[in-house]
Amino acid sequence: MKYLTRTIWLLSLVSLFTDLASEMLYPVMPLYLKSIGFSVVLIGVLEGVAEATAGLSKGYFGQWSDRLGQRRPFVQWGYGLSALSKPMLAVLAMPWWVFLARTLDRLGKGLRTGARDALLADEAAVGRQGAVFGFHRALDTLGAVVGPAVALLWLAQHPGQYRTLFLLAFVPGLVAVLVTFLVREKPSLPSGRPVVPFWASFSYWRRAPATYRRIGGALLVFALFNSSDTLLLLLARQQGLSEAAVVGVYIFYNLVYAAAAFPTGLLADRLGPRRILVLGLLLFAAVYGGATQAHTWPWFGLLFGLYGLYAAATEGISKAWISQLCAPTDKGAALGTFAGLSSLAALGASSITGVIWQTLGAQAAFGLSAAVAAAVALFLSVSSLATAPKE
Repeated sequence: MKYLTRTIWLLSLVSLFTDLASEMLYPVMPLYLKSIGFSVVLIGVLEGVAEATAGLSKGYFGQWSDRLGQRRPFVQWGYGLSALSKPMLAVLAMPWWVFLARTLDRLGKGLRTGARDALLADEAAVGRQGAVFGFHRALDTLGAVVGPAVALLWLAQHPGQYRTLFLLAFVPGLVAVLVTFLVREKPSLPSGRPVVPFWASFSYWRRAPATYRRIGGALLVFALFNSSDTLLLLLARQQGLSEAAVVGVYIFYNLVYAAAAFPTGLLADRLGPRRILVLGLLLFAAVYGGATQAHTWPWFGLLFGLYGLYAAATEGISKAWISQLCAPTDKGAALGTFAGLSSLAALGASSITGVIWQTLGAQAAFGLSAAVAAAVALFLSVSSLATAPKE
């Protein structure tokens, strides 16, 4: 596996440690925020502002990295800001300070995402993009398995000690930052494009190749109906699973995702990303279509296992495909713009699904998401593709 270069390994380890740090806090953040006086509405506003910050900044910093022809500084600063945000939560419990810390964390994600994905794409040998992005997703998701487990073990021994947990989460975050200094970046040509203002973060979309807009647009339509995993977990709880069983199937989902991401990437390189992505969308449709009919943990275990396969067949594969639909000097902008628009679509997705669930019921909400996924899969399977532009 010589195509997994030193840089790919290092970036994957950086993502593993960063996700470990973030996922240590994911299960406890709502509990902590409520303990310091946040209402459900304020928690929603906090997460909305944080995710909007990440979404709006991904395209902007991706274009900036293209213009300079440099990736590593954006990766280092991005992971550095996210690591710094963890201990900040332990310093003060004031709402404005929590807003600052969460926004800093998401700004770091926006700062690094386009440049990191472009760096992975630059390192990938021809015909190995799926394997590279799949390997990266595998290690990233492994952090999502270990992080919650560490948090649960800590809180079982030290109930309510959230602030100490925030300090502990700084350790893997700091390790991730230190590893970025070992990354070596291949020289790349600056794009030479003029600086765009922050509000024009997604200006790349207008000049992107038609194939990029067609494929990316279809995936963004799906993203607009792909609600947060929280709603799927909430449905499982509502359908009769215990809290422990809900946590169990979520961990199982991440394990399947982590185990399948790399082999799925290899398969995408052999069969083409389109086929694997279409298969992933059909798996999503099956899971969301069947979730409202399941009532026992074995059925939900099967569905969440399929959901892990769906994630493995779409998350990294979509990035690998997008990286092939743009000019070499536009990879940061192309990947950052797609990631940013996907983040913003995800903000609306949970709201849309939640409103439909509340007004028409869970079957209508999840059924609509399943139908949209199937429709996008059909579109991608028949859509004509052009050759990626070269410069």
